[in-house]
Amino acid sequence: MTSTPTTSTATAPLRPQPGEYSPYHESYISLVKGNDVLAALEDQRRQMVLLLSGRTEADGDLRYAPDKWSLKEVLGHINDTERIMSYRALRISRGDATPIEGFEQDDYVRNAPFARRSLADLIEDYIAVRRATVSLFRNLDEPAWTRRGVANKNEISVRALAYIIAGHELHHRRIIEEKYLK
Repeated sequence: MTSTPTTSTATAPLRPQPGEYSPYHESYISLVKGNDVLAALEDQRRQMVLLLSGRTEADGDLRYAPDKWSLKEVLGHINDTERIMSYRALRISRGDATPIEGFEQDDYVRNAPFARRSLADLIEDYIAVRRATVSLFRNLDEPAWTRRGVANKNEISVRALAYIIAGHELHHRRIIEEKYLK
């Protein structure tokens, strides 16, 4: 008799606790309601796509103040940050103890070609990044969720990174709704 291999997937064991992330990230983590971060990430993808679908290129180029990012730049920033946080989660979940460097968000936006891309293309990028993020987290085993590493000189857990990704998106979506698409 041969046994069929099972896929080990697990949901995040509860919310991250203080000490699993820097105090700076509390503002993002606190925005995420409930304990099912995977469901939150999936729901956010649908909500963001609905919010941005049918918007014009003029909407994408809008800056609500001269010194603020355009809507395209905000969406590009969300995508870049999610990639970076997912990369951190991947490394830490796999037991990589090498400290991970920080990044300067303003430099990333300044050096990205977001203004030359269509809003539709940036939305497609968001969908692809979010699907990859959900796939990464969905396929972690239970021990991986609580592994810790160092990123940007702060100790952080994998489950905290999942909540930070979700909270970061919620933070910026609120700004998009209030400042760009009101």
